[in-house]
Amino acid sequence: MDLVIVGSIGYDDIETPEASGSDILGGSAVHAGVSASFHLPEVPGISPRVGLVSPVGRDFSETHQSMLEGLGIDFSGVQRLPGNTFRWSGKYQGDMEQVETISTEVNVLGDFDPRIPAPWLSPGVLFCANTHPASQVSVFDQCPKAEITAVDTFMLWIDTEFEQLSLALRKADIAILNEEEVCAISGQNIFTKAISPILSGAALHGGESAGPGPRGLVIKRGSSGVFAHLPCGIIALPAFPVEDVIDPTGCGDSFAGALLANIAGINGALNDLEKMRAAMLHAIVTSSFTIGGLGSNKLRDLERGAYHARMDRYRRMVGL
Repeated sequence: MDLVIVGSIGYDDIETPEASGSDILGGSAVHAGVSASFHLPEVPGISPRVGLVSPVGRDFSETHQSMLEGLGIDFSGVQRLPGNTFRWSGKYQGDMEQVETISTEVNVLGDFDPRIPAPWLSPGVLFCANTHPASQVSVFDQCPKAEITAVDTFMLWIDTEFEQLSLALRKADIAILNEEEVCAISGQNIFTKAISPILSGAALHGGESAGPGPRGLVIKRGSSGVFAHLPCGIIALPAFPVEDVIDPTGCGDSFAGALLANIAGINGALNDLEKMRAAMLHAIVTSSFTIGGLGSNKLRDLERGAYHARMDRYRRMVGL
């Protein structure tokens, strides 16, 4: 498998200044998977290249499963469990840089013990999206031969599960985090000061004596763009200027899915500045489409002509 994504599949109720909707297909695994499948399209006669590992409930729509499988996403790692699917409700206001969580119904995600299917134990890229850090550690331990490992998190785990999160970060090659999370982990107020203590392990539980942190950090900065400190060097790129911002939900996950899809199967990608910059260009442009519609709707219907036109425009914008 080129890319295995472990995360949540759920239904979202979303309200923004521009639109609102209920029972919208979402979750970190969905956003990352839809994004990745666009860049790793299924080849006729060959198995899908993107696989999801996640739980869903009895209420999860067969239509939604068929739609995701139709995009070339393998559902072999998705378990249908008794109970209801994960649900989240949120509201955005103003510039939509921050979201107010109205409710979170963990449901079948609460006690989920992720099991990687045997054929997927040596993936090109293994991505632990936003799930409990203990689950992330378990997944990394199941796949010691993964070529590249990547991890995401969010503030709840930083506040409540820092020891397990530190262990997950130490097992990852790349941590894909937002600016707030990086500063919270390091205790620094400026993200550029936060990088070194995270990479060295000094800012993690146990300090440097417990081992170094991830090999690289990719820091999502919203409308300010992206900053990456990687084994190959530093990459800083602006966001694509989207005029019609509808819904930022899943933007970071779709960024991660596109980034990782574009380095899957590339030998020594983390040490190649040009390949990593190219992957980040794709990630930024892909995530710019996500915010143009509610949930994953816009990305699911993305046309390649529109994508390449925006990519050409972005390349000219940044001089690449």
